[in-house]
Amino acid sequence: MIHLDTSFLVDLLRDAARGRDGSASRFLSTVDDEELGMSVFVACELAAGAAMSARPAQEKRRVDQLCAGLPVEYPDERFAPIYGSLLASQERSRGRISAMDLLIATSALVADAALVTRNVKDFDRVPGLDVIGY
Repeated sequence: MIHLDTSFLVDLLRDAARGRDGSASRFLSTVDDEELGMSVFVACELAAGAAMSARPAQEKRRVDQLCAGLPVEYPDERFAPIYGSLLASQERSRGRISAMDLLIATSALVADAALVTRNVKDFDRVPGLDVIGY
């Protein structure tokens, strides 16, 4: 399983708007039989981005079209303890990443999924997370 980060999905939207393949589209073409999904927190970031855009209804349609068919992972009983451990580790090392990124990373860990992102540097600080840059 591979989870897609917000940065990756935004780059796919940009590729589509430009009408040509960029790094996100090229990466996607290399993924064969791997199951793709995303965290509910990625869905939240995409919804917020659409709502804040100059044309919210149009942007929401683009996001909905892009994400159609992508499974969305929701937190379960394993989520809170893993998130708590990761946050404590981040605090001790003073290498904290944003709360939303930590939620996204935790979702990938709970799902035993790699995370595809443009922001490798941020997610590399999460122990045990398989981070894939593109």
